Amino acid sequence: MVSGAVDIPLEYVRLGLRFDRLEEGFVDAYTGDRRLRAAVADEPAPTPLGLRDQARGLLHELDSTDLAADRVAHLRGQLTALECTARTMAGEPVGYREEVRAYFQVDVELGDPAGYAAAHAELEELLPGSGTLAERYAVHRRREECPPASLESAVHALSSALRDRVRTSYGLPEAETVAYEVVTDKPWSGFNYYEGAFRSRVAINADLPHRMSQLPHLVAHESYPGHHTEHCRKELGLVRREDHVEHTVFLVNTPECLMAEGLADLGLEAAVGAGWGPWAAEVLADLGLRFDGELAERVAAAAAPLNRVRQDAAIMLHDQGAGSDAVTAHLQRWSLVSHDRAVQQLRFLTHPLWRAYITTYVEGYDLLARWLGARPADQPVADRFLRLLDEPLTPGRITAELAG
Repeated sequence: MVSGAVDIPLEYVRLGLRFDRLEEGFVDAYTGDRRLRAAVADEPAPTPLGLRDQARGLLHELDSTDLAADRVAHLRGQLTALECTARTMAGEPVGYREEVRAYFQVDVELGDPAGYAAAHAELEELLPGSGTLAERYAVHRRREECPPASLESAVHALSSALRDRVRTSYGLPEAETVAYEVVTDKPWSGFNYYEGAFRSRVAINADLPHRMSQLPHLVAHESYPGHHTEHCRKELGLVRREDHVEHTVFLVNTPECLMAEGLADLGLEAAVGAGWGPWAAEVLADLGLRFDGELAERVAAAAAPLNRVRQDAAIMLHDQGAGSDAVTAHLQRWSLVSHDRAVQQLRFLTHPLWRAYITTYVEGYDLLARWLGARPADQPVADRFLRLLDEPLTPGRITAELAG
C-alpha cells in the first residue's frame, strides 16, 4: 500500500537495514529481497542524524496513510524506536527510562524488595538444610546441571517433544527446521538466528552450565512455540499471504522485541502448561538424565518474582549511576546467583546494543502473562497465544486491551 509517492513499509525496511550498517546485529533477521539489502549496502555510509530524519519523515507520512490500523500502529511503534536509537547513536543525551519507553512502549520502575524477600521465604521452605539460602539454592542448581557431553542430545530431545505439541496445538509449515549449535563467549544463554524460508539456527551458550530444568524453557523460548514458531507463522501469514513487507525485517530495540521475548518466555506455559516439570523429567529420563521435575517446577514458580532483579540492575546502572560493584552485589543478594553469574549478567546489561533489552524479558513476560490470564473463561490458552504468533500486536495494543 502506498501513501502518496512514499511506500512506507518498504522505506521502513530500507531504514532498518541502514541501521545495521552503523551497528552490526541491529537487524536480528531479514527474510526479504536480497537485492534490496545489497542496494542498501551500496549506498553512501549512513549517519545517525540522517537516519533520525528519515525516521521522522516516515512517522510524518503515517499521519496521512491509508494503511490498515494495525499496520500503522506497528510501524509507528517501530519508527518511534528507530528515531530514538538514531538520537542515542548521535550522542544526544537520552534518559534511560525515556529510551526504554521509546523502544518498548512500557515504563520501568525498581522492583519491591518486599516481594523479593517473600520469594526468598518461599524458597527457604522448598530448599531446607544448612547454610545460607544462596548456598542451598546453588547446591540445588548444581544438582540439576546437565552434563556438557549430554547438552546437545538433551536439547534435541526436548525440541522434538515440544515440536510435536506445537504442531498439534498451533500448526507449523510443512517443511520447517531448527539446527542447534553450542557456542561460547556470548553475553546471552541462547539466540535464534532466523534465516527465512522456515529455517532457524539456534545457538546455545556453553560458557555457564545449563540446568536440566532450565533447558525446556530455553528450547521453548528459542524454538517451539517461541521465536522460530513466531517467525515461521508470520512469514507464512503476514509476509507471504498478506504481502506485509515490513515483517521481512526484525529489528533490535523496538516494540516487536518486547512482544517476541514475552511470548517466547511464555512458550513452555503455552505448549505444556502446569506439570511441565515432570513432563520434562520424563523426556530427559530417556537419555539417562535425572532431576526432580515436581520440585523444579515449584522452585521456578517461587523464584519467578526475582526475574525483575535484572531490570533493577539496569536501572541502577543507567538511570541512577550506580557502580558495577554495587550492581553485582544487588544481583547476588536478591537473585541468589553466584558472582560469576552476576558478572555475566552485567556483561549483557553494559553491552551498547543490549543495555535496555532486559526490559523485553521482564516487562514482556509480565504484560503478556496478564493478557493471557485475562482471556475469557471459555477461551483456551492456545487460541489467545495464537494471536501473538500471527498478528502484528504491539505492547500498546496489549495494554489497551487489558484496560478495556
